[in-house]
Order: sequence, then structure tokens, then C-alpha cells
Amino acid sequence: MTAKTYGNYINGQWVNSATGKTFPDYNPAHKEQVVAHFQASSPDDVKQALDAAERAFPAWSRTPPPRRGSYLLKAAEILARRRDEAAELLTREEGKPLFESRGEVDRGVGLLQFYAGQGPLLGGETFPSGIEGRFLYTMRAPLGIVGLITPWNFPSAIPIWKAAPALLCGNTVVMKPASLAPASAALFAEVLAEAGLPPGVFNLVTGGGRDVGDTLIADPRVKAISFTGSLQIGRSIMRKAAERLIRIGLEMGGKNPHIVMDDADLDRAVADVIAGAFWSAGHKCTAASRAIVLDKVHDAFVDKLVKRTAELRVGDGLDPQTQIGPVVDEGQLNSILDYVKVGQEEGARLEVGGRRLRGGIYDQGWYMSPAVFTGVSPKMRIAQEEIFGPVLSVIRAKDFDEAMTIANDVEFGLAAAISTRSLPASLEFARRAEAGLIHINSPTAGVELQLPFGGCKHSTSGYREMGKMAIDFYTQIKTVYVDP
Repeated sequence: MTAKTYGNYINGQWVNSATGKTFPDYNPAHKEQVVAHFQASSPDDVKQALDAAERAFPAWSRTPPPRRGSYLLKAAEILARRRDEAAELLTREEGKPLFESRGEVDRGVGLLQFYAGQGPLLGGETFPSGIEGRFLYTMRAPLGIVGLITPWNFPSAIPIWKAAPALLCGNTVVMKPASLAPASAALFAEVLAEAGLPPGVFNLVTGGGRDVGDTLIADPRVKAISFTGSLQIGRSIMRKAAERLIRIGLEMGGKNPHIVMDDADLDRAVADVIAGAFWSAGHKCTAASRAIVLDKVHDAFVDKLVKRTAELRVGDGLDPQTQIGPVVDEGQLNSILDYVKVGQEEGARLEVGGRRLRGGIYDQGWYMSPAVFTGVSPKMRIAQEEIFGPVLSVIRAKDFDEAMTIANDVEFGLAAAISTRSLPASLEFARRAEAGLIHINSPTAGVELQLPFGGCKHSTSGYREMGKMAIDFYTQIKTVYVDP
């Protein structure tokens, strides 16, 4: 079957890049299989998209929010109808098992429905005045053109959870999806087009960070940038945009702890840690990369964990028996395996996994066995640095206070979890954990769309995504004084 070639989606049309060049989107489960081809865009293509967004902004910003929401509701209906197609496409380009891809597409549908419902509620507040006869109120206004730079690990949900509130608030959008997995974002553009979104309101440009991303960040017409990705690139974006003083939303890394208390249900704790650490091949900023286990139950927990990890089925995400799909590409696989080597050199014990899989289907893609380390000290690199793969470090702690100290002793602060039967320990954990997402008796990786998403420390620049709080990023507040 010939792979489809996508254009850039600019001003309501699919157009080829000025470069005349394309790049392939490969299936990580079958590394020679091309899912689709995409435009290797130039700065001129980005400027063309920005021109379209600039022209569309006045009319779109004046469109009443409930009407803007109606486009999102229509898009939700279309995406729900295309659910199976979208999920299969996601699995083929990113690798995660089909059950996870279906869940991600469903989340996208839910996000579109949620923000559609916020249209009639997109308002401000009234306030009493100290002056007789004066009327005081606030109103929300769109920022203008916003640039959205999205990652490859959630190629369907994250473009939607950024674009839906941006569009609802009256902004126009230029999106750059990750080059490792742009097909799901392109399908989203098709959905918005079918929903009748006016030309130029949403634009999609594919290509490299230097030509596309840097041009988007530098253009003075762009009033905000929302980025999800690595800490290194997030810092670079902040530096490049600092002179313009525009609004920057950064969601970056995590080194998320899961504390296992000595009163925990160990079978449930093991299941939660495995789900947090290994689902999606560990390609989650919310993945549990550190299990901090109290001494009394450490050995029993490790025995159960190693046995369950060894039983996990690694394979093609389209195989219904697969629990763990391939790593996204060769570069990411080599990086993860390098960390496995570092852990061994640091003196940690590799209990299970941590090797590239060979033979049969495994020779066709980028597969590795999930890894569990024990004997890990808190200052080892594998306990401090984000690996972004299926590697879990188990760290022993003598008591709750030591576990909390270890949990917080990293530069990131995205998610944190605890397994316990104790209500006081749960509440104390929620109070002391230096993280934005707190899980009690559930995996670190798992969020609901109606709640704010984000972390602290070097995991975020401070703004929140999803839920009603996402609207704060995409709007500015006007305070109005009305005197008769």
C-alpha cells in the first residue's frame, strides 16, 4: 500500500511546502514501514501559516464563544466517528498498544466536548464598587495568534488539549507537531476542516524544530507559545522568547516517585507501579521511574514486581495480546539502553529486562524488555535523570520521612503517588509531595480531562493545561470601570 503524502494545512487548504521536500513517518513496530510522508517545511511556510492566522483572527475573535464551542462539539462528533481509524493510525506511528490508543482518542473526544461546553461560560466577574453608581466587571479577551508545539508521545490527545481551549478563547492557531509522529495531528486538522472551522483559524505546519519551531517562536505576531517536550528544549524556547515578553507555557520532564508504604496492598501496589512505569513503553512525562519502598516490605514487593514484569508481553501495538509496544525510534532506544548501562556501572542491580529484544517480530522494530533495578541510591543518575523509557529504579527507605525526602530530591515535580491504607499518611503525602499531580492508591500516569494538569520545579513554567484553568493561559483579563 502506498503511503499517503500530507501537505501543510494552511488557510483551510492542504498545500505543499516551498521546499518541495518531504520526510517519512515510520512505524516503530516495523521500522521499514512508512505510515505517511509529511512536508519538510521552511520558514516561508510558517510565515504563510501566520499570514493566514493573522487574517482570520479579527472575525474569529468576534465570534461569540458559544458559536466557537459549536465547532468543537462538531469536531468531537467527527472524531468519535473516526475513532477506530484514529486509534490505529496512532498505534502505527507511535507504537503504543491499540487499547491505549483508543483511550487516547477517547480523551481527545472528551476534551473537545468539555471545551465546547465552556463556550457559554467563558466570561468574567462583577464586583461591588466603593463609588455609588459605578459598575465594575472583568472580561476575557483572546491573545491573538498562538503557537502550539506538541510532542510525539501523545500525538492525538496533546494537540487537542492545547488547541481546543486556544480556539474556544478566540485565538487563531499555528501548530507544529513532532516529526516522529505527525499523522495524528494531521487527522485532527482533517476533523476540524470537516467540522467547518473557518479558514486560517487552525493551521498545521510540519518539519524540523530549527526551520519551523524557531520561526514560530521568533515571529512578533505570535502572542503565546505552548510547548510540551524536554527540559532542554523548553529552556531554549524560554530564552528565545524572553526578549519579546510573550506568554510561554512549558510542560517538560518528570522523575516521578511512587512510595510503597508497609501497610500497602502489595499486589495492588505492584500493578499500579507497573502501569505507571511501563505502559506506553515508559514514554510518559508522568511515568513512575522511581519506586520508593519501605524496608519492611521491600523484598516482598521486589519479588512480586520482578515476576510480574517478566510476564509482560512486548510486541506490535496492533496485536491484541501486546501490553508493551516498541520504543518510538532507534535514537530513543539507544538512549534508554545507555541508561541501563549507566545504572549497572553505578552499581545498581538489574533484576529483569533492560535489553534489546531479538528474533521474529523483534527484528522488525525497536523493542526492549522493561527493566527493573534494585540497590539504587537516590543520587545515581538513573534515580535523578529522566530516561523516558520502560526503566524503573527501586529505592529502599527506612520510614515515611526518608521516603518523602528521597521523593522530593530531584529537579522535577510533575507527578507523585503513594500506596497505603493510612489516611493520615495519604494526607501528609499530599501536603509534602513536591509535585503538581498527586495520586493516592493509583498510578502516577493517569489524569482526568476536567482537572488542571501540570507540575512544579523544572517540570513546568507555571501555567496549567486541561480543565478550566487552561483558559487562563489562552486569555487576558480586561478590567472595566463603567460610570453613568
